[in-house]
Amino acid sequence: MERKISRREKECEEKHSNSEGSEQDKDYKTSLITLNVGGYLYITQKQTLTKYPDSFLEGIINGKIMCPFDADGHYFIDRDGLLFRHILNFLRNGELLLPEGFRENQLLAQEAEFFQLKVLSDAVKSRWEKEQLASRETTFLEITDSHDRSQGLRIFCNAPEFIAKIKSRIVLVSKSRLDGFPEEFSVSSNIIQFKYFIKSENGTRLVLKEDNTFVCTLETLKFEAIMMALKCGFRLLTSLDCSKGSIVHSDALHFIK
Repeated sequence: MERKISRREKECEEKHSNSEGSEQDKDYKTSLITLNVGGYLYITQKQTLTKYPDSFLEGIINGKIMCPFDADGHYFIDRDGLLFRHILNFLRNGELLLPEGFRENQLLAQEAEFFQLKVLSDAVKSRWEKEQLASRETTFLEITDSHDRSQGLRIFCNAPEFIAKIKSRIVLVSKSRLDGFPEEFSVSSNIIQFKYFIKSENGTRLVLKEDNTFVCTLETLKFEAIMMALKCGFRLLTSLDCSKGSIVHSDALHFIK
C-alpha cells in the first residue's frame, strides 16, 4: 500500500535537493580561479593550473607559494600578460600550439622556466632550434628549359616560405600568360620547367607558344622575383654569376634578410 508523502516530508526533500544544488554551485564557483598576469585577467579552472605538480602555478593554488593579490582579490603575477595565453593553452591542451609566424620563442622559454614548466620549456627550445637550423639552410627555386637545364634562372634564399611564395607567384603569372596552354610548363617541388623555353636571336630566353607568340622573358621573371623580395624585406645579397655584367643578365639571384 502506497504511503502518501506528507507536506513536511516534501518540504524536507526540496530543501535537501536545493541544498545539494547549492553545494554543487559553490564547488563549481570555487573551482574557478582568476589570475591577474601583468594586468591581463585570465579565468580558468583549478584543475588546469594544478595539472603539473611542483610547478609555480600549482604551488600558488595549493598554498605552497605566497602570491600577492590585486585590488579585486585576484592572484597577481608580475609576468608577461600577453605571453601567458600560451602558458595557459599548454596547460589546457598538453602540447605546444603556437600561431603561425610566432617569433617570441626566447621570451616564451623564459616564461616557461619562471612557471617551472620544464616540459613546455623543452618544447619551446626544441622549436626554436629547428627554426634556427631552417633559417641557415639555403633553399632554391629553378626555372628552366625542359630541353636544356643549364639555361634558366635559379633563385636562392634562406627562407623556405619565401621560395614557396615566389614559386606560387611565377606559376600564377605563367598560367595567366599561357592561358589555354597549361601543358607548356610543369611544376615540381623546386623546379618550374617550361616546354618551349627558347633562346632568341639577341640572346634573350623566352617562353614561346605553339603559334610562335612570345609570352614572357627570363628578365620578366627576374623582376617579379626581385620586386617580391624587396617588398618582403629581403635584400639581394649577390648575383651568383657576375660575369654577365648586370643583375638582369645573371643566371642566379641570392636573397637574404
